[in-house]
Amino acid sequence: MFFENKRVVVTGGNGFLGKNVVRTLQARGATVLIADQDRYDLRRLEDIRRALVENRPHIVIHLAARVGGIGANLAHPGEFFYDNLMMSVPLLHESWQSGVEKFVALGTICCYPKFTPVPFREDDLWNGYPEETNAPYGLAKKMLLVQSQAYRQQYGFNSVFLMPVNLYGPGDNFDPANSHVIPALIKKCVDAKNAGDDHIVVWGDGTPTREFLYVADAAEGIVLAAERYNESEPVNLGSAFEISIKELAELIVRLTGFPGKLIWDPTKPNGQPRRKLDTRRAKEKFGFESRVPFEEGLRKTIEWYVAAQAH
Repeated sequence: MFFENKRVVVTGGNGFLGKNVVRTLQARGATVLIADQDRYDLRRLEDIRRALVENRPHIVIHLAARVGGIGANLAHPGEFFYDNLMMSVPLLHESWQSGVEKFVALGTICCYPKFTPVPFREDDLWNGYPEETNAPYGLAKKMLLVQSQAYRQQYGFNSVFLMPVNLYGPGDNFDPANSHVIPALIKKCVDAKNAGDDHIVVWGDGTPTREFLYVADAAEGIVLAAERYNESEPVNLGSAFEISIKELAELIVRLTGFPGKLIWDPTKPNGQPRRKLDTRRAKEKFGFESRVPFEEGLRKTIEWYVAAQAH
């Protein structure tokens, strides 16, 4: 009953994660108001203020971000830093000033140092510089954690900071210019199969490991934190499941039925060597655990993409 009669603004509510969060909130009885880029440019202070005045939220869930894979981060580091900082720091400040009851900030796994002991524990967040390919993005998001803790300390403002691992699922971004690894590989395999190609090229050497969280699970974690978590210590959201990029590519080849070969391009960057989260804090603090098994989630994502291509 927590969300009944609660007005919840979701920034980026029409995005991949946003649509899932909106559905989850609506199922809980919340009045959901979407602050998307068609109506508000959150890099502009006047648009932030207008969004808060027009929607009068009790809770703000801030999902809007400039995001992309390694290639996009390398090509646009200045934009990734500026846009993420300027749509986040003023939004939290104005939310506090306008009397918002709670602010849920979404960070990123890219906040962690490049060489973090595995599994990543929230207490290791400040023990080094992030991986260079996405440091501008990661550090811009990390400033929300600093701000969240500072505003709780000085003003008693109830804001929380969550760090989801790489997300995937139906409705993901499959644009090759800025997609992440799972949609990029699915698109390559399905398109190559349809074209009759005998191979696909994959970035790096396949040795890095990653952890992935199904998007509907991530939405559940965010909504549980909005409902139950009231501290400014950062919290990981993950599945605690680790897979190498090589194994991932081979699994996607199998699930898409692509009969060709994988050719690795070691001249392209690998990104961070390993990523796997310690997910105990989310379970202890607000009862979140991921539910969707990885292969099942991949199948659903592939089915969605194949169906989308058919239309």
